[in-house]
Amino acid sequence: MIEVSFYCTPEQAKDKSYIEQAVFSKLKRKDLPVLQFKWFKRSIDARKNNIRFLCTFHVFKENEVIPKNYQPEFQKKIPGQEVHIIGLGPAGIFAALKALQLGIKPIVYERGKSVRERRRDLAKLNKESIVNPNSNYCFGEGGAGTYSDGKLYTRSKKRGAVREVLETLVHFGAPEDILIDAHPHIGTNKLPQIISDMTQLIIDQGGEIHFEHTLTDVIVENGRVMQIEINNSKKIETSAVVLATGHSARDIYQLLFDRKIKIEAKPFALGVRVEHTQEFIDKIQYHGRSNDEYLPPASYRLVTQAMAKGVYSFCMCPGGIIAPCATNQEEVVTNGWSPSKRNNPYANSGIVVSIEPKDLENSSHPLCGLDFQKSVERRAWEAAGKSQKVPAQRLLDFMNHKKSKDFPRSSYQPGITSVEMDEVFPEFITSRLRKGFLDFNEKIPGFVTQDAVIHAPESRTSSPVLIPRNKENYAHVELENLYPCAEGAGYAGGIVSAAIDGMNCVLAIQENLFSKNI
Repeated sequence: MIEVSFYCTPEQAKDKSYIEQAVFSKLKRKDLPVLQFKWFKRSIDARKNNIRFLCTFHVFKENEVIPKNYQPEFQKKIPGQEVHIIGLGPAGIFAALKALQLGIKPIVYERGKSVRERRRDLAKLNKESIVNPNSNYCFGEGGAGTYSDGKLYTRSKKRGAVREVLETLVHFGAPEDILIDAHPHIGTNKLPQIISDMTQLIIDQGGEIHFEHTLTDVIVENGRVMQIEINNSKKIETSAVVLATGHSARDIYQLLFDRKIKIEAKPFALGVRVEHTQEFIDKIQYHGRSNDEYLPPASYRLVTQAMAKGVYSFCMCPGGIIAPCATNQEEVVTNGWSPSKRNNPYANSGIVVSIEPKDLENSSHPLCGLDFQKSVERRAWEAAGKSQKVPAQRLLDFMNHKKSKDFPRSSYQPGITSVEMDEVFPEFITSRLRKGFLDFNEKIPGFVTQDAVIHAPESRTSSPVLIPRNKENYAHVELENLYPCAEGAGYAGGIVSAAIDGMNCVLAIQENLFSKNI
């Protein structure tokens, strides 16, 4: 196999004939021999006016076998080897698949509903502002990942594991482009079916999935979880528990605290979600080009320091929408995502401020960050009229401490209410947001405009609680068979990293608990 790379124009990147000639030109072969080649990586360079794609290909000799993508292979289940997985988000799903590959039976408990049944609760949330605390954008089959943007880029250094996650998703219906693009993305419209197909395979291979089953207690003896309690009634003996409940399962943090199982406060971030037109972002990022069929909807990534705190963009969604992500009735939460084509007329992104426990009241308490999150979400709910409408303010009005009199259209379906952000956030947040926006306006001229609208709050960027575990074996520092996992435990930040963490926890369970019994 030979790897070749070259730059080309956006038009050329979509021209199969040009690509073939460029590949063979790089090989310095004029006769175009019968060789096989396939895309390996594709990224866009829009730093200058002459926008380019960097294209990388793997080229194979005529009789050389091209490596195939992932095909699931499962071992026969080993008697007595079971793992109880709490949560069916990306971490829980990939943990279950990895268990089946190792001959371990996964038994999954998910507090929410299946994708199909979950849709009805989402419709009520968007149209009637009714929040089902166990079935919403965060809870249900696939967790928050099902209705997320489907961004798949990660900072993980474990490239083999990243590839395994991406190839698994392709096997279940994701486009093969996610194996190629520097910033892969599936899309909210495609994820639900992919998630459903994955969970169905888990069941078909002998795993168990129980919807509307909530973890309500853990029974601990001699440094082990002996039993878990489901729905305040059913007690189940367990050998190993993967706790993959996500960053919004606040009752789990309270349960662990009440049972004196060690948890800690950790840094997190909180702020607003800003919305511009996608046309504006395209023109700024693509040097005046917009609605160009050869270019993807443009995105941005911004970061600065404001009074010794980081201020940065989070989960930027080109061609996307802002969605209601509350998990209880008396709170307001925003998040953003995009369909696969990213063809909505708006671009949105979280703009958030880093927060450390020492910045908060009662900073020594492990739930101080969680309490702060709750207080902001409650104030937002009250300020916007005690519904799922969100507090909103034109960005320029926010900078000038003015209440907005009217708004351009917002993608947030339940609706927006004019509120000054100083009513929602404490001053140490709003002052840093204003400083951050000034810096961002220098990096993207025109970013601070009266046509942009900020929505509040963007508060679920990550867990404000850490469930500590041993670095060497993934087990909780006090309980040898409890495996805190992924975003809810403070160890991941997105679909791919959560999936990798789920797989790693099951591999650790096999090594730590079951290998002795083989």
